[in-house]
Amino acid sequence: MPVARYKCSLLVVDDEPSILDTLRIFLNSEYEVLTADCAEAAQKIFSQRSIDLILTDQKMPRVTGVQLLEWVKINHPKTIRLMMTGFAELEETISAINKGQVFRFLLKPWQSEYLFDTLNSAAKAFVLERSNEALFAQTQQLNERLREMNIELENRVADRTRALEEAYHELEHKNKVLEKLALTDPLTNLPNRRAMDRLAERELRRRERYPCALSIGLIDVDHFKAINDRYLLPGGDKVLIDLARCLSGSVRTVDFLGRIGGEEFMVIAPETNLEGAAVLAERIRTTVESTDFFYKDEVIAVRVSVGFAIADAKVETDFETIKHLAAAALSEAKKSGRNKCVYREVPKLPFERAG
Repeated sequence: MPVARYKCSLLVVDDEPSILDTLRIFLNSEYEVLTADCAEAAQKIFSQRSIDLILTDQKMPRVTGVQLLEWVKINHPKTIRLMMTGFAELEETISAINKGQVFRFLLKPWQSEYLFDTLNSAAKAFVLERSNEALFAQTQQLNERLREMNIELENRVADRTRALEEAYHELEHKNKVLEKLALTDPLTNLPNRRAMDRLAERELRRRERYPCALSIGLIDVDHFKAINDRYLLPGGDKVLIDLARCLSGSVRTVDFLGRIGGEEFMVIAPETNLEGAAVLAERIRTTVESTDFFYKDEVIAVRVSVGFAIADAKVETDFETIKHLAAAALSEAKKSGRNKCVYREVPKLPFERAG
């Protein structure tokens, strides 16, 4: 099971959605990344499949990272366990590290190079341990080496604590600002245009290896200028914030929803054909239509037009093509009366296969 040929599965557990989204995007090329926002969700994933590596935050509601890793140690001992912790919890984490048998832990905010080096070390350790399971003596030797590495890491952390304390607050602030600017819309807290573009490109690359249908939709608020004119910018912003919450409740957990500018939102629906896109789009439209939006105790009637572009499983496409078709469908929905859904299919040209 050479590392170069085997893509380890990595379960990331954190109660901050922005951290999950960031790690999923940055690590997906090297690992099969799964995410969970709490220990209970992580345990559910373990009940459904095996996990090679788990990287969990220490400070979470109800069940801490150490408690989760203790559970993993007992129920899934082959999984390599790693922990993220803030500087404030560092002493607590160090005192509990032997109890949870953590392979490595990372201080938040992490440095990208150290994060990748740590995960790479963990992946190599996992593959090496699995390859040598048949040899009891070698397995024992590997476990001893892992314990030595933990002790060595603890010593390094203790030596660097004073320097990290001085740099921690500045790094934390810069990381949060960069993450917010890079991937999150500040008004709605949804993924922004850059994040949605990356997610769409990732889904298109995935379907090149595993051909499947893909639908991308654009959602635009009808007559939003009239809302802004009547309720001014604060009222318009309130509508967009509430609309983001409404749309989030309309899409599936496998879909991606983001605000890509102004009153326009995007939905990426993996493994969704024309029939599925029609169900999803109509659910979005009718949910918005039936929802009361309020500003200063006044009800605002909000309607949306929806344009979806659909690429069938055997149809080759790229992001510019499918995005252009979705925009054309949205434009048609606007011109033909608004508060409706329009669909465009990517022309059916088969994938080119290597001879």
